Amino acid sequence: METEAVVQLIRTGIPGAKVQVTGDGSHFEAIIVSEVFEGLSLLKRERLVMETVKDQVASGELHALSVKARTPTQQAAQG
Repeated sequence: METEAVVQLIRTGIPGAKVQVTGDGSHFEAIIVSEVFEGLSLLKRERLVMETVKDQVASGELHALSVKARTPTQQAAQG
């Protein structure tokens, strides 16, 4: 699976999100910044992101996805 395909899946599931994905074809790391995450726990944020790629995980096309889900305020604080 290509990184751009993962980006598109997440953007489709979380419209308006800023998405950055790195990886090696089966293991990926994603940084997602969206206002949707405001007020959600880290677990709920991760579940929301994983829902966007559940079919690819179920089929084995995507083996692992590390998620960093941040609000715009949190991202700005990261520098």
